Amino acid sequence: MNDNRSELKEDMPQVELPPSITVRQMAEVLKVEPVKIIKQLMRKGVMANVNQAIDFDTASTIAAEFGYHAKAAIEHRALPSRKEEGEAKLSTRPPVVTVMGHVDHGKTTLLDVIRKTNVTAQEAGAITQHIGAYQTVVEGRRITFLDTPGHEAFTAMRARGAQATDIVILVVAADDGVMPQTVEAVDHAKAAKVPIVVAINKIDKPDANPENLRQQLADLGLVIEEWGGDTVCVPMSAKQGQGVSDLLENLFLVADILELKADPDSPAEGVIIEAKLDKTKGPLATFLVQKGTLRRGNTVVAGDAWGRVKAMFDDKGKQVHKAGPSTPVEILGLNEVAKSGDVFVVLPDEHQARSIVEKQKHTRARAILSLSALSSQISDGQIRELNIVLKTDVQGSIEPIKTSLERLGTEKAKARVIHAASGSITESDVLLASASKGIVIGFNTPASPGAIQLANTEAVGIHHYDVIYRLAEDMDKTLKGMLEPTYAEVLSGRAEVRAVFASSKLGKIAGVYVMEGKIRRDAQVRILRQNKGIGESRVSSLKRFTEDVAEVSAGLECGLGIEGSVDFQVGDIAEFYRKERVG
Repeated sequence: MNDNRSELKEDMPQVELPPSITVRQMAEVLKVEPVKIIKQLMRKGVMANVNQAIDFDTASTIAAEFGYHAKAAIEHRALPSRKEEGEAKLSTRPPVVTVMGHVDHGKTTLLDVIRKTNVTAQEAGAITQHIGAYQTVVEGRRITFLDTPGHEAFTAMRARGAQATDIVILVVAADDGVMPQTVEAVDHAKAAKVPIVVAINKIDKPDANPENLRQQLADLGLVIEEWGGDTVCVPMSAKQGQGVSDLLENLFLVADILELKADPDSPAEGVIIEAKLDKTKGPLATFLVQKGTLRRGNTVVAGDAWGRVKAMFDDKGKQVHKAGPSTPVEILGLNEVAKSGDVFVVLPDEHQARSIVEKQKHTRARAILSLSALSSQISDGQIRELNIVLKTDVQGSIEPIKTSLERLGTEKAKARVIHAASGSITESDVLLASASKGIVIGFNTPASPGAIQLANTEAVGIHHYDVIYRLAEDMDKTLKGMLEPTYAEVLSGRAEVRAVFASSKLGKIAGVYVMEGKIRRDAQVRILRQNKGIGESRVSSLKRFTEDVAEVSAGLECGLGIEGSVDFQVGDIAEFYRKERVG
């Protein structure tokens, strides 16, 4: 066998290695990912991170695993250092991890096992972990978990300018496979360009089919390492505690590859995980420190809130005086309730903090990202990729539309569908578009009222189509910087049809109850039945009792007539809007 090895070595390409070499430098020499070097070292019982040096004998053994014959360098010249100026001040920080996936696939159970509590079996009042993030120590190393409601909260942070997560754990049940929320979670994590570690859970179930699940993951673009891809995948059973240690080991492995560092001596910056108004304490906010160290007494601006940190509490409710990078703390001292997902910064004094907040409030208004505005930006070379969230009425429409969109464009700009699904446009879709600086396209599907309101707040363009060629034509012109000015819908109110009357002059009159906003006599109106549009027109008459009125506000009833012939039915929803030029 030794002779065979010698013969093989003669045929192997040779590499020169110094007496000592770091894992990162070794990866550069062998032209492989550092994680693959680390895994080979682990198999041989050597624990090392990317910056750790290994001796020539160990390095030569690893080189052989990748098909290289190592030769001692006669004259060793140090490989170029990647350290940037000022990096000496940086220290390694704990990774921040978010667990995502479909409902009932085991996310909470996994978190329970990791933090060695049993939250799922307790009433809410008995949970000691009372803030939206917590730290745990595994084999002497700290790791921070965001205990968020799911991908919507994850993306809301990005939409407001904060990238809170370093790594995403995607939990998928082996007996259920890939489900709609699994797909959404993957799309949100990919759009954020965050590494995904897949936890195949419930492998202890009799009907578990991990192999089929691996194929489903590959169809989503997550090709696992065993199949030649770069997605870390760990089979496990959170309920049985099986595979959890392997998952944590892989999380630290990915964290080492990312080289997560921060300067603990700089003024603190970070993101607000959650915020609330306490009856006795006043406004409270959970801060996740990302850079620097937050100290009691610091003056902070947190979105539109500001104040002086009067007290800080860790995830166990214990009062602390400071919090370094990747540490979550609940703080007391803001002048009002902050918004989840907003960023916070430490400033020298209260005067500067108050001044910045006032300036932010005065410059809050933003123009909706219309197709014509995008077209102009593309023409000017400001945008090279148009991110699209696509929603359709039926599943069968997705592939032809997605394919036609991704074929469009020029070298200057391309279309990229970052998420596609059937159903109405939701707030989650708007958040994803906002976070990715993209647009939402609805094909034969309406937007929920919440999505429309959020789109106005987040300045996201929602564009409706019912013919594929018109959709493709508009997108093509947008990508080529040739689109004419466009108009956006601004929702003004919604009403429910509660009665229908016949009128000899006006045809059918609807007795409606205004549920939100205002309806005006000059508004355009869209009639929805079971969330599907059945007709659009313009308001022709608006009456309160027997009097003509110009507008009717929420909480009131009125008589509504519209131009043309629309077959009102009790239970229909009327959406009132106006069109404004946005580019």
